[in-house]
Amino acid sequence: MPARIAAGNWKMNGTRADLDQIDALTAAHPAPAVEIMLCLPATLIAEATARAAGQALRIGAQDCHAQPAGAHTGDIAAAQLADAGAQVVILGHSERRTDHGEDDALVGAKLRAACDAGLRPILCVGESLAERDAGKTLERIGTQLDGALADFDTMPAGLVVAYEPVWAIGTGRTPSLDQIGEVHDFLRKQIKARYGGATAADVPLLYGGSVKPANAAEIFGVPNVDGALVGGASLKESDFSPIIAALTSS
Repeated sequence: MPARIAAGNWKMNGTRADLDQIDALTAAHPAPAVEIMLCLPATLIAEATARAAGQALRIGAQDCHAQPAGAHTGDIAAAQLADAGAQVVILGHSERRTDHGEDDALVGAKLRAACDAGLRPILCVGESLAERDAGKTLERIGTQLDGALADFDTMPAGLVVAYEPVWAIGTGRTPSLDQIGEVHDFLRKQIKARYGGATAADVPLLYGGSVKPANAAEIFGVPNVDGALVGGASLKESDFSPIIAALTSS
């Protein structure tokens, strides 16, 4: 069975003063029945790792460079993130694809770099509203998945896939439960076709896009939804904990 994962993405939010939320989170979930991850700005990873030491909380990053080192001013290599204490990294988030023009080939190269550095990858896929309205959701997601995994004859170690409809991120809108289920079923089938049924059955599939305490339980009741990639609601323990509790109960 896939791992059940509640992953938070702080995006470009938070300073060292906000790391007391980690203390609150680990105190609220000293022995969680699901995996809890927080993907933070790079400036906070080392101190967050120290605070979470000995606790059931994995600290992660939000992106990495495709190259292991070099003349790439302002970028951070996967090995540097791992050296700072990160265990997880988000790749291919829609905001990276939109703001920085990242295509599927680049996401695949970053996926290789993350795996080489021993980081657990959370690979994001999702469609725009125009693609949804044009009936191209599955086509777009299939292209993103195949493009990122094109150079992997075997499944990347520890792979997690997150479906994040671009039009639902930070908008308060969410797809219907049937729409979420359709995409997650499709993802499972696509991974099975590429790597086989036994392997596909172990890949956690997360939903991301305006997940909040009010809708978490019904989302986690959808087949093939193994957790969530949570944005704004992960910034405060008081918002994130009910989502973790809903996943635990699902």
